[in-house]
This record gives sequence, structure tokens and C-alpha cells, in this order.
Amino acid sequence: MTLLEKAKCGEITAEMQYVAEKEGVRPEFICEGVANGDIVILYSSRENIHPVAVGKGLFTKVSASVGMYEEADTIDGEMAKIDAAVKAHADTIMDLSVRGPIEEMREKVLSTVGRPVGTLPMYETLSVAEAKYGTALDMTPDDMFDMIEKQASQGVAFIAVHPGTTLSVIHRAKDEGRIDPLVSYGGSHLIGWMLYNNTENPLYTEFDRLIEICKKYDVVLSFADGMRPGCIADSLDHAQVEELVILGGLVRRAREAGVQVMVKGPGHVPLDEIATTVQLEKKLCYGAPYFVFGCLPTDAAAGYDHITSAIGGAVAAYAGADFLCYVTPAEHIGMPNVDDVYQGVMASRIAAHAGDVAKGHPQAVKWDLDMSVARRAMNWKEQFKLSIDPETAERVWRERSTSFTSECTMCGKYCAMKIVEKYLRAE
Repeated sequence: MTLLEKAKCGEITAEMQYVAEKEGVRPEFICEGVANGDIVILYSSRENIHPVAVGKGLFTKVSASVGMYEEADTIDGEMAKIDAAVKAHADTIMDLSVRGPIEEMREKVLSTVGRPVGTLPMYETLSVAEAKYGTALDMTPDDMFDMIEKQASQGVAFIAVHPGTTLSVIHRAKDEGRIDPLVSYGGSHLIGWMLYNNTENPLYTEFDRLIEICKKYDVVLSFADGMRPGCIADSLDHAQVEELVILGGLVRRAREAGVQVMVKGPGHVPLDEIATTVQLEKKLCYGAPYFVFGCLPTDAAAGYDHITSAIGGAVAAYAGADFLCYVTPAEHIGMPNVDDVYQGVMASRIAAHAGDVAKGHPQAVKWDLDMSVARRAMNWKEQFKLSIDPETAERVWRERSTSFTSECTMCGKYCAMKIVEKYLRAE
């Protein structure tokens, strides 16, 4: 039985107990959430990987993506980025390698990171097809499904696929005249293959085959959105919504088969449409956990898109998004380096926490309250401990202050906390 099937029977598994303890909730809450699809548990057959729960009533999670894209990229180089993501406390890692020793890279990640790993099997399928046929346009549906099964069998916790990107949706996007027609790497290559071969999406037409693989290995399905908007002007157009409607139907089919599923989302969304986008997914996809890329509420912040993403991500988390894919300062302009990865994870973690506070998550609210109390007491060690990035907080303080009992250098002797303590303290 899969985890979802066990949850439907009311069986509380070791994975449910583990994530319940991490989340500070009852195991029964997790079991019920998994059973009705509001929560998914990302876990692996590999004992070194600890489960992570994503969904309603839980902490908003953060995922960091890495991978070999250029000829000069190496496994060691990408592992250094993963180390930075782990240091910054990313909840999951996605290996999106498209070239080089992809399988060796994935094995290295799975054997070392200790947290759920996700993949997008189409990436490796394209690489293998190019080597085998000379062009990825000649790959076959069997190539796609064989790669999905191969990666599922190796212990990945979740796989991203594009079963909702159908010919109808593609033609809808073409007719609408998008500003930026396609920005999904995997989605665009799948669409190119479909149009070149005049063939419907096999991930849609043979969806039962996909479900069989995921059920066999109890892998969480992550429905990627090939039609996610590439700029805020294209947000919530007909193609995006039509694909979401299709995905909603597939969510139900996956659940009925005993397979856990979450849905991926945009991307570029103006601030006033973020809540609507989240609410629409929750409605059309029957409450499936929502995994958003950002969101990015402006297209004009190249070099600072980790900040753009944090703004949109906080709004999305407050509106009900469950999982944030990080965005680095290098987004749209180049490959991220180690520091970019660290900054991207931190920005997304801040967004996730801000959203959790706004939703009234008890532990998130208490975290901020504890920090406020520590600040009033000018308890620097406690403030460092409670900071999202303790190392950076302490480093900045040590560079600019001299005593653990004094005010910081922002206000100096005019410190508001000291004045209140001295003159306005209640007797």
C-alpha cells in the first residue's frame, strides 16, 4: 500500500509520526491531511533521507534547485551549491541537471543531502535522446516513461511532469499572443516535440502509465505548469487557466489511484493577482498543495529577483501556497553561484515565515514574539539564536558592536529600548 492508501485506512505510519513531531501537530492531523490530499509527505526509500510534509496547516516549505547546465559545470561545483542550500536550511533539493554525468550527480545528491530530492525526468530524457538519436525530437513516449521509472526507482521523493500541457492548451496560448510565450524549460521542449511530431502529450494520453510508476515506488507527483506565465502581463490568461483545469482532473485521478500529488505554479504574477492565483489552484485542484516559483510581482528587478521573489512569496504563502521554489539574485541573467544559492534560500525562508506569521501559525507567531522579548532585553545571544540566519546576524553585530550588554550601533546611547527601560518601566 502507498502512504496515501494507508492514510485513507487511518493507519499512522512512521513517516507521519516523524513529520508530525517536526511540525508540532498530532499524527492524526497529518494522517487526515494526507488522506484528503491537503498534505503530501515527501519521503524516500533511502533511509538517510528524512521525510518532509507539505500542505495545509503546516510550515511553508522552501525548495532549492541546482543542476549541471553548462559544459563547464561539475558535480563538485553543484554539490558546493547544495551545501550552501543545506546550510541555509532549504527543506528540499531539486536536481535539474540537463547535461554531463546526470545519473552520477543524482546518486551523489541522493546519498548525501539527507532531505527529499525532486527531479524533472524530462531533462535527462532530452539529454539521453540527443545522444541516442542525434536530436531530442526523435525521442519516444517509452523513452519518457522509462526515465520516469528509472529515477523513481533510485529513491527520488517527487517528480515534476507536465501532463496538463495538451495540444488544446498550446493552441490556446498561440491564439492569445502571449508576450513571453513559454518559459518552462521542460515544458517548452515537450511542446516542441508534440508539435514536431503532431502528437498529443503522452503524459496526458497515457496518464495511467504514469500513475502506475508512481504508485509502484510511492513517489509524489508534482504537476508542473508548462503554461506558467513568463511575465506579469501574461498572468492568468486562458492558456494558464485551461491547463490548471486539466491538472485538477488529473489530481483526482492520481488520488483515486493512491498516489500523492501537488501542483506547481508561477512564476510571474502581479501583486494584486497572487492571492487569486493561489485561490484558483486550491479550488480547481481540490486543495492540492501548491508549489509556486516565486511568485515574482515585477519583471524589472534583474539582479535582485530574490527580493522580488520574497515579496511575492510572502503574499503567496499568506494566501495559501504551501511550498516556495527559491529564486536567486542571478535569475534571468546567469547561472547562480554558491552565494546566490544561499541568498536565494534565505530570501524564500523569510517569505515563507512572513506568510506563516500572517496566517497565524502558532509556532511562527511565537518565534517572532520571542525575538521581540529578546530585543527588549537586549539579549544579543538570544537574538542571534532566534534569527533566521544566526551566523549573519552575529557576524554583523560583532563587526559593529563591542559588548553583549550594550545597545547596537544603530541608535547608540539613544537606544529606544534603553530609554523605555530606564524611564517608562512599569513598577
